[in-house]
Amino acid sequence: MKAIVQDRYGPPDVLELRDIDRPTVGESEVLVAVRAAAVDPGVWIFMAGQPYLVRLAAGLRRPRVPVRGRDLAGVVTEVGARVTRFRPGDEVYGTCLRGSFAEFASTDERRLARKPANLSFAQAAAVPVSGMTALRAVRDSGQVRAGHRVLVIGASGGVGSQAVQIAKACGATVTGVCATSRTDLVRSLGADDVIDYTREEIDRDGPVHDVVIDTGGDRPLSLLRRALTPRGTLALVGGDHTQGGLLSGYGRQMFRAPLLSMFVGQRLRSVTATESSEALDELRDLIESGALTPPVDRAYPLAQAADALRHFADGRPAGKVVVTV
Repeated sequence: MKAIVQDRYGPPDVLELRDIDRPTVGESEVLVAVRAAAVDPGVWIFMAGQPYLVRLAAGLRRPRVPVRGRDLAGVVTEVGARVTRFRPGDEVYGTCLRGSFAEFASTDERRLARKPANLSFAQAAAVPVSGMTALRAVRDSGQVRAGHRVLVIGASGGVGSQAVQIAKACGATVTGVCATSRTDLVRSLGADDVIDYTREEIDRDGPVHDVVIDTGGDRPLSLLRRALTPRGTLALVGGDHTQGGLLSGYGRQMFRAPLLSMFVGQRLRSVTATESSEALDELRDLIESGALTPPVDRAYPLAQAADALRHFADGRPAGKVVVTV
């Protein structure tokens, strides 16, 4: 099969399209003919090997898993002996740990769910990592409910765009933070108000938000807290994936926030996605009900995966960047 492979850490130039062996399938695994995959910050981090701490898990000198990509949508072609939820021909979406920028990918059945019927493969691939992260931020960390005022920073990005819609589905009043060119998109997602960060700061309205979801990672905790009510919740989701060094700016925030939370009335939480078929099922229900539609900024063919990563890093995409197979 053809796949996007790297032998060393570095910029997108290290990615190459090669012929490699098709992955094998374990007893609880599913082989998927990939129709689309998506770019997320984790793809960049494991490609670049930065922040350097990631190499403790990914491989000190070179990536242990040479194929990039995590999100996927496609068609089941083979199932392991213990797989009960899927059979060949099923259209699925989810995540894999061994690389989805390829014609085929194998993954545990617990990381897959039936693809939303009203989405294309490209749209479906835009959901899993970002959608599960947004779901965790809104539902679990933020505990958003009807009547809450929610501020989503980075509302036009992969996680933020889905967090806006999930918070609205919970009955919240949502304000999105984005650049001038993205304000129409964010309003179209259902945001009740928009803050253009090139003109106004996030604490424009004072401490009125019950929940602040920060996908940017470039604002100090003191500023984020000024937009929160005295008993509000801050959910830290992401940071600048292009930063190098030992820890990214978000990594430092991630360690500081729980410590500070012990001494203040506000709840300061770091968010990581829990990847599961149950979360994917919940997202599918939201999608098929019309409450959630993942915006796709641009799609690139598999051979141009390096260009997809460059656009992700430099182009400030509105929604997700997708790789089609």
